[in-house]
Amino acid sequence: MNRTAVDKILIVCGPTASGKSELAVRLACALDAEIVSADSMQIYRGLDIGTAKPSPEQLGAVRHHLIDVVAPDQPFSAADYAACADRAIRDILSRGKRVIVAGGTGLYIRALLKGLVDSPSGGGDLRQGLQDEAGCIGNEAMLEKLRLVDPDLAATLHPNNLVRIIRALEVYHLTQIPLSHHQKEHAFAARRYDALQIGISVDRPLLYRRIDERVERMLEGGLLHEVSGLLSAGFGRDLKAMRSIGYKETAAHLHGELSREETCRLIKRDTRHYAKRQMTWFKADPDILWFDYPEKFAIMLEYAIDFFEKREA
Repeated sequence: MNRTAVDKILIVCGPTASGKSELAVRLACALDAEIVSADSMQIYRGLDIGTAKPSPEQLGAVRHHLIDVVAPDQPFSAADYAACADRAIRDILSRGKRVIVAGGTGLYIRALLKGLVDSPSGGGDLRQGLQDEAGCIGNEAMLEKLRLVDPDLAATLHPNNLVRIIRALEVYHLTQIPLSHHQKEHAFAARRYDALQIGISVDRPLLYRRIDERVERMLEGGLLHEVSGLLSAGFGRDLKAMRSIGYKETAAHLHGELSREETCRLIKRDTRHYAKRQMTWFKADPDILWFDYPEKFAIMLEYAIDFFEKREA
């Protein structure tokens, strides 16, 4: 990549419903910046309400990148994200703008800043065997197997994240070294960008209340219609995008498997669990500076201005 080591980007991260989109827009307006999304669900076209994409007003106020990138049935990996984000960042910088990367997908942010872990490739009989085993004993038991060999990584994973559980077991079988150890070694690699990372800190009761209120707004604001349209368009329930929080529960409701009340309860519960996992991921990064928002907006802006102007002075 033809990019100097001095390119600076501002990262805005935190759990879902913490106010990242609003903060990123406010900072972008003040800093003459554009926003690169780091959300693994907002990349999908047609998944709007359930992914809490920025509002039309926010999209109109600041140019956003990496939203509505692919159809729900197209694969999109963290490596794909890093490549697309690199292109977007080069474009933004070439036009004299600053860059704000905003989102809650920690793996995307890690891939952008440090690249992906250079762990052994797998697949073949080993992966198929692990997948078959998961089909026999279930996700919880597979996570427990991982906990025996890689407790650090297992503590960050949900049983539903079978892809990562199997990958971690695969790496251990191939190397006899936990994947978390590979990741820790990788953490010492040179950063691909000079980044100031700002995290939004929210008290858990307040965050959970915001999550509950947002889920209710989603259901009242057309989530059922959105999911119905996706299913009618041929995007099946087995797709990764359609198995995400909010979509899998709503699809089950539309198929008569859940009541509306149970659908709402499950989306709230799963979103709270997801927010907890996000915080576990982000809190493990010592480079993130944590602030209350909106109370500390002025301080965050001062940090950002100082960060950018040191290079530009």
